[in-house]
Amino acid sequence: MAQCTEPSTSIGANGELKKPRKVAVITGITGQVHGILRRSSSFNTGRIEHLYQNPQTHTEGKDGITGGHMKLHYGDLTDSTCLVKIINQVKPTEIYNLGAQSHVKISFELAEYTANVDGVGTLRLLDAIKTCGLTNSVKFYQASTSELYGKVQEIPQKETTPFYPRSPYGAAKLYAYWIVVNFREAYNLFAVNGILFNHESPRRGANFVTRKISRSVAKIHLGQLESFSLGNLDSKRDWGHAKDYVEAMWLMLQQEEPEDLVIATGEVHSVREFVEKSFKHVGKTIVWEGKDENEVGRCQETGVIHVKVDSKYYRPTEVEYLQGDSTKALTKLGWKAKITFEELVKEMVDADIHLMKNNPNA
Repeated sequence: MAQCTEPSTSIGANGELKKPRKVAVITGITGQVHGILRRSSSFNTGRIEHLYQNPQTHTEGKDGITGGHMKLHYGDLTDSTCLVKIINQVKPTEIYNLGAQSHVKISFELAEYTANVDGVGTLRLLDAIKTCGLTNSVKFYQASTSELYGKVQEIPQKETTPFYPRSPYGAAKLYAYWIVVNFREAYNLFAVNGILFNHESPRRGANFVTRKISRSVAKIHLGQLESFSLGNLDSKRDWGHAKDYVEAMWLMLQQEEPEDLVIATGEVHSVREFVEKSFKHVGKTIVWEGKDENEVGRCQETGVIHVKVDSKYYRPTEVEYLQGDSTKALTKLGWKAKITFEELVKEMVDADIHLMKNNPNA
């Protein structure tokens, strides 16, 4: 859990009133954007090292990116006591709940844990705000998800589209969505759900499909790997860049009135296309042969098979097609995705090539 602060209100040299102090608590500080800092026997802050004042010594303080201050707190969304203690100590003005067990396929194996963290964990955080008497002073952002739509009831999906989750992860996030709405209506808490469609970056976890592809393509390009396996190649997703989506999160908490919004690019691409674009960036053309579990992706230039299909990566209930309509976000926030799908793929592949050159075992 991270605490980020801006300077307190003060009078400037010319007598102007400077902006009031803002304090943000972010669960999930070790995640793709920020995630909850759970106790671990090894350092689990690799994806936020650039935010340390001194990355070599993991020294907190003023970060080298924004100039703001970052302080880490040990905490867990399964522990009500620690959440109350941290929120009471920090007394934040903004809370971004980005902490979760967020891997959809793994949620089928860890269904109870996923419900505990993603669903009830959100309730614990909201209850902590109420217990600390901060319902009138804090703004709360909940990281909701396009997985709520699951077996989609309309295309594209917008704020009024009925939910139909198809995984324990989606079901847990559905509870979290509605408990946020309930606290907003029952206690007049400024609380919003950002229904974010898939957002990626070079900091995405290695076991997520986009990062698995970019890592594997980088290793193949460098001669460190010959092939890798994927599940459903024809799943279609609305992929955007996490950098754009974090801006939308922040904008949602700067509004006068709380409102749930869909955040998406509106473009749809398949897993297969992500593979093709990634290989194309390193000068390889993938040709597909076979069907279903026997399908392979062969390099046209060398004849080598680089991609295979393995049924162990299939979900028990698949989500085939997700496409968001963020018209309301454009109207309300003036927000629109800036980074294109092609730019995202290139950035991820380039970052992993750089990573694997320096550390082939990364």
